[in-house]
Amino acid sequence: MFTNFLPLASEIAELRTCFRCGYVSSVGSGSLEVRGLGPVARVGDLVELEAAGDEVLRGEIVAITRESARVMMYSACEGVGLNVVARLVPISGPRPDESWKGRIIDAFGNPLDGRPLPRGAAEADLKAVPPAAAQRAALGKRLKTGEAALDTMLPLVRGQRIGIFAGSGVGKSSLLARLARGVEADIVVFALIGERGRELRHFTDHVLGEAGMARSVVITATSDQSPLIKRRAAWMAMSVAEYFRDQGKHVLFLADSVTRLAEAHREVALTAGEAPSLRAFPPSTSNLIANFAERAGPGPVGAGHITAVFSVLVAGSDMEEPVADITRGLLDGHVVLSREIAERGRFPAIDVRRSVSRSLPDAATAEENALIERTRALLGAYEMAEPMIQTGLYTPGSDPEIDAAIVIWPKLDAFFARQYPGGPAEAFAALKLCFEG
Repeated sequence: MFTNFLPLASEIAELRTCFRCGYVSSVGSGSLEVRGLGPVARVGDLVELEAAGDEVLRGEIVAITRESARVMMYSACEGVGLNVVARLVPISGPRPDESWKGRIIDAFGNPLDGRPLPRGAAEADLKAVPPAAAQRAALGKRLKTGEAALDTMLPLVRGQRIGIFAGSGVGKSSLLARLARGVEADIVVFALIGERGRELRHFTDHVLGEAGMARSVVITATSDQSPLIKRRAAWMAMSVAEYFRDQGKHVLFLADSVTRLAEAHREVALTAGEAPSLRAFPPSTSNLIANFAERAGPGPVGAGHITAVFSVLVAGSDMEEPVADITRGLLDGHVVLSREIAERGRFPAIDVRRSVSRSLPDAATAEENALIERTRALLGAYEMAEPMIQTGLYTPGSDPEIDAAIVIWPKLDAFFARQYPGGPAEAFAALKLCFEG
């Protein structure tokens, strides 16, 4: 009877009339010191202060001593002087709601599409602890993606966590959008971290499209925003995914990108006083990525699953750089996009040989595993002999394996560019025809 008042009750519950206050004791370019809050403040608490012209600036506490708290601001510190009053705003989590489907939301749970956004009755934990390992459900069934490579050589199963590793401009965002439209899921949650502002509407309106957007929640922080906001956007998106998972739903979680999350965390950690170590990344980067990844996957027994796809920007195809190396070791598979494949016009530009799905061999039948193994062997044979083939130094008949690879390689290359709406059964049938034709 009173359910229509729940959003209003949630708004009223967040109102505060009393605040703990301190004062600014020093100001830097992007951070400042506040005295008087040390005994009561916690890392992650928000701080509000008034700059020149009655403008209210906000920041977040990133380090605390007995005498003061270090605050990293969400914007430049221009207009802030000494002894300015700083109000402490305790940490609050998002209040997800079923009505968030089809909406574009910022890192604080505010709408970006110009329409009112109802808030749920319960507050979610922004930095929730991953489900207990011994209580998690098993991985689920193989999922239909519609992509030839992912429905055969690199299967995706319910609750799996994979990474898409690619340089800029290789088709990473397009592949994520195709997965958002094609993967079987009750809801899709997008975390767009550090995206270019002009591309947000293009992505939601044209790349994702009306059908993809109808079952999606998009949480975004653009490239010009504070690293604190980018990091919070990632946590916000995962909290929304956990909310729907706890309702027993299958959630497809797409994050673009883990690299920008790690770069944002690096700025925050260095401001807080942490020393850089991993090619300028602080040691806490590993734990940040691990915690973020572990929150996805199968939920506790009886809950739903979060099937997660994390994109990782790889500069110069260096899979050994810190963020790529850390992320690859934590996930249940990695899909590598090749610039060379993209430049010759094949999309998605998946380098099948360098990609792995750890759902195999369980996600495929014995016959399908044999076909996958044979395909990989021929792709490897062709790749090893390719320099000789391209320069005309290879003599046909010298090696039966290479001869077979030369015949089938164009068929496989064309096969990996196709989509199969029927899913794995249709895709495996087409792959088998490559060997029979």
